[in-house]
Amino acid sequence: MIEVTVAWSPAPREVLEWTLQLPEGATLRQAVQASGLAAACPGLDLAGCEAGVWGRRSDWDAVLRAQDRVEIYRALLVDPKVARRERFRKQGARAAGLFAGKRPGAKAGY
Repeated sequence: MIEVTVAWSPAPREVLEWTLQLPEGATLRQAVQASGLAAACPGLDLAGCEAGVWGRRSDWDAVLRAQDRVEIYRALLVDPKVARRERFRKQGARAAGLFAGKRPGAKAGY
């Protein structure tokens, strides 16, 4: 038997975790089914979700090892590149970036 953890975050700063005992050779799909995630979150469509082990995306048929952490990933609401551009646009060029906190009296770029 191996021990694995299944984790799902339905919202920011909220994590649901299940620790399971599974037989050797269990797959990622079997771990998610055994966790009871579908019963805990009835509106969740697992077919449309990505999953991974320790932050790395994996195939649903990947074989798990002892102490693995299976993670189910939510779809992104906003593209990270677009969000960064919007934050930069709101802050302005002088308030963001590498040289935003320069010392008083320092030369430009230092």
